[in-house]
Amino acid sequence: MSEIPYKIYLEEKEMPDKWYNVRADMKKKPAPILNPGTLQPVTKEELSGIFCSELAAQELDDVTPYIDIPGEILDFYRMYRPSPLVRAYFLEKKLGTPAHIYYKFEGNNTSGSHKLNSAIAQAYYAKKQGLKGVTTETGAGQWGTALSMACAYFDLDCRVYMVKVSYEQKPFRREVMRTYGASVTPSPSMDTEVGRRINAQFPGTTGSLGCAISEAVEAAVKNEGYRYVLGSVLSQVLLHQSVIGLETKAALDKYGINADMIIGCAGGGSNLGGLIAPFVGEMLKGENKYDIIAVEPASCPSLTRGRYAYDFCDTGHVCPLAKMYTLGSEFIPSANHAGGLRYHGMSSVVSELYDQGLITARSVEQTAVFDAAEMFARVEGILPAPESSHAIRVAIDEALKCKETGEEKTIVFGLTGTGYFDMVAYQKYNDHDMRDFIPTDEELLSSFSKLPKIERKGL
Repeated sequence: MSEIPYKIYLEEKEMPDKWYNVRADMKKKPAPILNPGTLQPVTKEELSGIFCSELAAQELDDVTPYIDIPGEILDFYRMYRPSPLVRAYFLEKKLGTPAHIYYKFEGNNTSGSHKLNSAIAQAYYAKKQGLKGVTTETGAGQWGTALSMACAYFDLDCRVYMVKVSYEQKPFRREVMRTYGASVTPSPSMDTEVGRRINAQFPGTTGSLGCAISEAVEAAVKNEGYRYVLGSVLSQVLLHQSVIGLETKAALDKYGINADMIIGCAGGGSNLGGLIAPFVGEMLKGENKYDIIAVEPASCPSLTRGRYAYDFCDTGHVCPLAKMYTLGSEFIPSANHAGGLRYHGMSSVVSELYDQGLITARSVEQTAVFDAAEMFARVEGILPAPESSHAIRVAIDEALKCKETGEEKTIVFGLTGTGYFDMVAYQKYNDHDMRDFIPTDEELLSSFSKLPKIERKGL
């Protein structure tokens, strides 16, 4: 075996030329998404009224294991891919752990995160279809930034509805989007019918991804030549993000490294689903066994405290219904939560894997998350995104367990992006003004009581 370098880079020829669709290897598939009017599985034709036609096909395809990545997308990927798999030697030394810690770094592009992997794909299919532009939502701003870059590349109009609290807390992220030509509207706004309704129902609300999704969908269907695109949750997005896991697996295999534990942050599921895809695939085929951990915020704990049920993907109830672990489509995280990962539900694919026991989940409080982020920044030299820092927190916790037991486990986590546009959150942490917020059982029960009564209809 050759000597393992500090940073493992794949050669360009080793970059994946196909996306991996983990659903094809799942014996029990994720439940179908439903038309909210008929409560029947949605068709490609129905989805094509919201999404690009090719993306609608990818969303419904649960039988094709590998899908070719178009040449124009591969050309764009080559600007920043393959991304490095880094051995966290300095973090290991700081912790005094026998564990070997690796992180897959997805922040080595101008958007600062993994989101560009799917943004460029969705913009490509929109351009190929001859559309004028796309609409979308963004929470922390990483997805909106990535999509604005992708749309500029393909000369498409980009309209972004940004969660209001993030719009106010992250002005520089907003300005990057505008620099790339996108229009950015704080959500919920008064520009759409659903936005006006949400503002009336929740006066003074700071918004949520569910709110922003509703507005973006309405804007897409009411403007000819536009379609809606989403940065997480959807199966098509997890498909595009599989390049993360495929590269990670290839880099480990190149040097004969066997991972024991794979850790990823979990909001809607795009990073986590992409990172773990090939590893889960091996587990589904009985080829290997991994300890896979999804890490979510204690303030928005869809996997660890949510219900596995059909729910609307948006607050305004204009989107299809998906069976997922959910806190309820009207759940809005506390405005004090600065750590990202604010979506009320979880990808149907990730939810089904969790329900089958193939992955586990943990929730962590944000002050502990920023403790981990600070340590990582000081010893590894990268200021991590708050979202990524959820994975860092649990990686550190697991490495410390190895210190106690003497086990030399190999831990791999996803560093989804950088935190240089998240300085308001870091300021709150440094000023000791950051507070942990955990919803009460009563608050969650109130939200659960509003879930659609799909089960009563025999679905």
